Order: sequence, then C-alpha cells, then structure tokens
Amino acid sequence: MKQRIALVTGGSRGLGKNAALKLAERGVAIILTYHKNPNAAQDVVREIEQKGGKAVALALDVGDTAGFGDFIAEVHQRLNDLWQRHNFDYLINNAGIGLHASFADTTEAQFDELMNIHFKGPFFLTQGLLPLLADGGRILNVSTGLARFTLPGHSAYAAMKGAMEVLTRYQARELGARGITVNSIAPGATETDFSGGAVRDNAQLNQFVSSQTALGRAGLPEDIGNAIAVLLSDELHWMTAQRVEVSGGMLL
Repeated sequence: MKQRIALVTGGSRGLGKNAALKLAERGVAIILTYHKNPNAAQDVVREIEQKGGKAVALALDVGDTAGFGDFIAEVHQRLNDLWQRHNFDYLINNAGIGLHASFADTTEAQFDELMNIHFKGPFFLTQGLLPLLADGGRILNVSTGLARFTLPGHSAYAAMKGAMEVLTRYQARELGARGITVNSIAPGATETDFSGGAVRDNAQLNQFVSSQTALGRAGLPEDIGNAIAVLLSDELHWMTAQRVEVSGGMLL
C-alpha cells in the first residue's frame, strides 16, 4: 500500500500540530503549513523525522487568497520532489484564529478577518487543491462545539464555523463522484495556545469548562489529534457529510 500524505493547515501548533503528530505515528507523511512561526513548524517536522516519519513545512496565510496560487504550485513541486507523486490523500482545514467579542461590539474588520480565515480561505484553498487531491481522498474541516452550543462572545467565530459545516455537506455531495469523503470535526474547549491559551492557562476558565463537560475536564490536544487520525482511517471510508463533536460532552 502506498504511503498516504496529509496536508494540515495550521500544523505548527495546537490542534494542527497534534493532528500532524498522530497521523505521522500511523505512517502518514505530512505537509504542514504555518503562518508566522517557521521555527515552530520546523520543530514539528524534526519531531516527526526523529520518529522515522517524513514531513515538510510550507508558509501559508489562509486569510489571503491571492497567495494560494503560489502555495498550490509549491505543494505540487514538493509532492513530486519528496514523494514522486502528483497528489496527496488527506486535507485537514485546521488553521484559524480566535476572537472573544460580544455581538454588539464585534467590528466589521474583526468579522472580515474571521470570514477570510475561517470560511473564504478554506473554501477557495480546498477548491484550488482539488486537482492535487487523490480520488478516494478525504477532506476534514475543523469546526467548533460553539456551532452547537452558545457562549457569549463567540457569535462571529461560531457563525463562520457554522458556515463551514454547511459547506462540508455540499462538498461531500459534489465530490462524492470522485470517492472523496468530507466531514467536519467540532472540538470543545481544549487546552492549547488558541485565543491566547485561555483554556490552558486560566484556572478559573478551565474549572468552568470542566464543570460543563460530561467527562469532567477540559479537552487536551491529543484528544483531538487522536480523533482526527481515527476519522481519516480506512475503517471510516463510508462516512461522509457528518459533523463529529469531540468535546467530552460539553454543555449537553
């Protein structure tokens, strides 16, 4: 069986990093993207290589569609140079930023930034990568538990993720003829550096999150990384157009 290759956006830190590491443990080669921290991205590459895997890090601003053409050309070149292939198997649309602002106080500039990074960017990046995505491949869009439950201050962020969940179903319908499955994973509150590391570093917030989950704690990066690896496994090839929440049973 040929080695599978995954492209993970935002793979230099947080959930994207953990997903890249967990997929690499299963023998998947990794193309990860970073925006502002090449050193962190190279650290992930080295960690994968030290465990016998293969990985490469590429720069990408998911919020700037003007740069997608050059990025896609570079992905094509790296696939040819490193794996002697013209396509890859898994696309994980993970890159993102957080915003905590009430509906009344959210500015148009904040709204536009979230839309570019969380909806417009993944929409057109996925579209542009379709010629490089193998038939029978997988797309996994990272959503959020906040698209189901509500917490004040997340209206714009959650709305963008809700749009991605609708898009997931349309992608699944339209790409099914190529055998491509498309699903979304919706993490709950997780201890990463997302939104300044609030869930990880703020003891009061962490305690609140823990009190709201059926399993009694906040999520850990490996909880999500492991779930992503499982969702992309061969055993789940028949699942498509689904939203899978991995939140420890938050706000049930």
